[in-house]
Amino acid sequence: MTPAASDLYQEQILDHYKHPKNKGPLPGATFSARDTNPLCGDEVSFHLKVDRSERVSEVRFEGRGCAISQASASMLTTMLKGLPLSEAEALGDDALVKKLGISLSAVRLKCALLPLHVMRLAVREKKAAST
Repeated sequence: MTPAASDLYQEQILDHYKHPKNKGPLPGATFSARDTNPLCGDEVSFHLKVDRSERVSEVRFEGRGCAISQASASMLTTMLKGLPLSEAEALGDDALVKKLGISLSAVRLKCALLPLHVMRLAVREKKAAST
């Protein structure tokens, strides 16, 4: 990656951190989940609304933590809107890491993937409640 591209991605992460998309509670959420990263104390909650066709109609997150975890949560919400729930659940780690666009150490990777882990946890809990 060129230094210019790296700078661009770092600016994007800082923008999502300082001006997060879809942050806050979601009244009437179909399901929610929360988890933390015990290594650094980051915490993220995801709230999703699913329509009759099982598509993500609304998604919000709440949390606190480092720029990577919070920017990742913000970016993930923009990726999820409109997706069928099955596609949201199947979203790979690599898709979110690619969206972040920077190289991450193992510790920072855990920060980046916490929002995706929490979203998957919420989907699994919804499925378990439906059976």
